[in-house]
Amino acid sequence: MSNTRGAPGGGSGRNAFYAQSGGVTAVINATACGVIETARRHTDRIGKVFAGRNGILGALSEELIDTSRESPAAIAALRETPGGAFGSCRYKLAPPERDEREYARLMDVFRAHDIGYFFYNGGGDSQDTAHKVAELGAREGYPIQCIGIPKTVDNDLPLTDTCPGFGSVAKYVAVSIGEAALDVASMCETSTRVFILEVMGRHAGWIAAAAGLAQRKRGDAPHLILFPEVPFDQEDFLGRVSETVDRNGYCVIAASEGTRYADSRFLAEAGTRDAFGHTQLGGVAPVLAEIVNSSLGLKYHWAVADYLQRSARHIASGVDVEQAYAVGQAAVEFALAGKNAVMTSIVRTRDKPYEWHVGDAPLGRVANVERSMPKAYIRKDGYGITAAARRYLEPLIAGEAYPSYEKGLPRYVPLRNELARKKLQPWSA
Repeated sequence: MSNTRGAPGGGSGRNAFYAQSGGVTAVINATACGVIETARRHTDRIGKVFAGRNGILGALSEELIDTSRESPAAIAALRETPGGAFGSCRYKLAPPERDEREYARLMDVFRAHDIGYFFYNGGGDSQDTAHKVAELGAREGYPIQCIGIPKTVDNDLPLTDTCPGFGSVAKYVAVSIGEAALDVASMCETSTRVFILEVMGRHAGWIAAAAGLAQRKRGDAPHLILFPEVPFDQEDFLGRVSETVDRNGYCVIAASEGTRYADSRFLAEAGTRDAFGHTQLGGVAPVLAEIVNSSLGLKYHWAVADYLQRSARHIASGVDVEQAYAVGQAAVEFALAGKNAVMTSIVRTRDKPYEWHVGDAPLGRVANVERSMPKAYIRKDGYGITAAARRYLEPLIAGEAYPSYEKGLPRYVPLRNELARKKLQPWSA
């Protein structure tokens, strides 16, 4: 696939709609760059690329950002810019049999703006949306090529070797916990004995596992990793913390936000749910810190990586940036080749040296399916990663892709984000 950059769109073909969905990443804009630059190289078949303001909500509200008004330099700079350049959302379309109004509105907007290509960039729920739009087009007899584009820091989409966004989070977490461990080791004699870093991962422990890459030799931090896939045993956990402190003088723990008891209750369950119906989590690190302090009386400190881990473009994985761009580029090429109702995917063909290419997976087999950590990747004692996990993870954090800097800070692009003229009546849910 070529990486040459074309001029703004506005050709004779039908228009494309691209949107970002769910939690954004350090590299989701690199995917947007791949989509837009590739479309601009095919102006004979694709007119304009409209981006939804705040994801699928932009389609429903007819707030379509006209990316043809952005310069080639601005679009190219997206490759180095974190966050969601066009705005994202957590919004799941209701099943059509329950409420058809949203689907009728989508069709109205697509027809009004001659949308012939639909590219939805997100995780499992987003792939479900792309799948529903593909089914909608078929049901309505409306010709539209629907391509899902993977994005999730949780790395939990099936039928892809990895999910763009994960490699950069994995790199950030491994670097951060390794650096924090050096700090704790320096002060443990008179200060913190137990340090807990909470990372994302509700049902899948991929990010927590990535912390294990910081271990270069036996005894290195993180000393304990807590996975959603392994039931939390408080007595065993406290025993291991105590043993580690006795042996090393300190203990560093990487804890997935989805750490749960054997009965599936989250340690940090807050009792509320998000827009997708997922349980809201209130912070596992302070819960673990309280358990350690009340039972062992050890001085502790905790931190939550939170949005920092998914927005840290300054330390992004070079492989992740490359793959994020490639799945966006391939989405356009697949659509032009006539493919429909598929998600672009990363296919690994070799571990060392790491080799991969872009493939495709049926949206019907991807939507609403979560991929957990394989048992073979989790150490038998449940507190670390295996050599197989390391072989899988290490290539994904390889390479540096530093953004451009100005006056000591990364230079990130602001887009104009000018809206296309509306043609329909206002939408109300």
